[in-house]
Amino acid sequence: MKRAAKETALDRELADLPADLRWREWLRRIEAVLFASATPVAREDLARVVGQGASVDLLIEDLAADLEGRPYELAGVGGGWMLRTRAVYATAIRAAADVGARDLNLSEFDLAVLAAIGYHQPISRDGLKEIFGKEISRDLIGRLAERDLIATGPREPRRGAPYTFVTTETFLAAFGLESLRDLLDTENIVDAGLAEP
Repeated sequence: MKRAAKETALDRELADLPADLRWREWLRRIEAVLFASATPVAREDLARVVGQGASVDLLIEDLAADLEGRPYELAGVGGGWMLRTRAVYATAIRAAADVGARDLNLSEFDLAVLAAIGYHQPISRDGLKEIFGKEISRDLIGRLAERDLIATGPREPRRGAPYTFVTTETFLAAFGLESLRDLLDTENIVDAGLAEP
């Protein structure tokens, strides 16, 4: 028997439930979808589990309020949402659980290259060379791409048309950013003495 035939149709509207119980069920469905997903879930995808008249944004707000004081939180990432453990529990998790594969384990230079890509994307290896004053190894670019922190962007419109690099949704999630607009303002970085004007 096919899987689709085994599954019953999802009652999105829940018309037989009182309004407060309907809202609570929609809220739990959204939480279940986010819990099951390893990547951020877009608004359109969440809308598939609630009724037509339901506001996904209001459900998300209520879910965020429900999670106050819990060890995990709702985070907006790249136009979608995901559940993630609050940073304060990172040490406890590392002590008790095997999360080594999720640890970025990047050197300061790796992080600097990643930040340069984030701030200057799309940027080519030549552009990175201008910033750092030295060639950036293909190995480093490969490691960042393997971890899905960067991806190839559009080709530069010049002779040889080299590839450029851009950050990914995984980059946003790894650093707790909803979008690239959440990166520190470059003026603030210069004011803090972390970069030259």
